[in-house]
Amino acid sequence: MKNHNYSLFSSLLLTSIFLLISCKNRDLNYIDYYNKVYTIDSIHRVNKDTLATIKQYKKLFRQYPPVQNERITEYEVYIKMADKYHQDFGGVKSLDKLLAQTAPYWQPDRDFYQLYKRHGIDSLQVEKKFQRWRKGLNQVLVDSFSIAFTRDQHNRNIKEIVEMNDKKNAELLLWTFKNYGYPSLQKKGHLGRDGQLMAMGTMLNHMAYTKYYEYFKTKLLEYVKSGECTPRDYIEMVDKYQYANKGATMYGIFMRFDEANLSAADSARIDKNRAAVGFPRMKTSMKIAKDFFDKLKKQK
Repeated sequence: MKNHNYSLFSSLLLTSIFLLISCKNRDLNYIDYYNKVYTIDSIHRVNKDTLATIKQYKKLFRQYPPVQNERITEYEVYIKMADKYHQDFGGVKSLDKLLAQTAPYWQPDRDFYQLYKRHGIDSLQVEKKFQRWRKGLNQVLVDSFSIAFTRDQHNRNIKEIVEMNDKKNAELLLWTFKNYGYPSLQKKGHLGRDGQLMAMGTMLNHMAYTKYYEYFKTKLLEYVKSGECTPRDYIEMVDKYQYANKGATMYGIFMRFDEANLSAADSARIDKNRAAVGFPRMKTSMKIAKDFFDKLKKQK
C-alpha cells in the first residue's frame, strides 16, 4: 500500500512539474528576450566586461531557450566567450543547441568545429549531426514553401500574376498556421528543394498587399512573442503596408521621401514602437549593422 501511495505521489508530482514547465514556456515572451539581449550587448560594448556579459547571458538562457537574434548571434557569442574564458556553458548539449540555430544557414567557421573537437566530437560527427537536423525538417513544409517561394518571385512586374501568386501564398500561410504553426527556419530550413532562398521576410513583405493583411498583422505578432517569427520580418511587413497605403512609418524601415528628415518626436515614437515588438532602437540598430558588416568584410 505504501509503495502504491508513493508511486501515485511521484506520478502526481511529475505531472505537476510538467504542467508547471508547460505553463512557464507558454508564458515566455520573446519580445522581452530580444530587448534583454540588446541591453546585454549594449552594456558589453561600453564596459567590455566579458565575465559579467557571460553571467548575464547564462541567466537569460536559463529562462529562455536561445535563438539567434538580429545580427548579434547572442548564443554563439555567449558560447565562444565562455569557452575563451574557461567558463562552463553546458558542453556538447549547448553546442547541439547552437548547431540547431546555425544549421539553416550552415556556414560554420573553423572555431565552430574546434569547439566540438575540444569536447571529443570530430568534424565528421558534426556533419552527421547536421544531416540528422536536415532529415528532421518538416518535408511537407519544405515542399510547399519551395513551390511558394518560386511562385513568389515569378513575374513580379505583371500586376495580375503578382496578385494571383500573392493570394495563393497567403492561403498557404493560413493553411500552415492552422496545421503546423509558423513555418520557421527550424521547421522548413533556409533553402528550398532547388536551392532557392526561403526567407520568410520576403514573402511576408508581399502579404502587405493582400486582403489578409490585418489577420497576418495580429497573428504574426503572436509568433514574434513565441520566438518563431523574427521582429524584423514582422516590422517590414507592417511598414510596407504603411508605405503602400501612404501611412506614417511605424518602425522606420520603409519611409516616404517626405519622412526622410525625422523629428525628435518621430524618432522617439519609432523607437518606442520598435521596443514594443523586440527590435532595437534606430541608433542601436545602426551600430549592430555596422559591426555585422565589418565582420563580414574581415571574413572575405
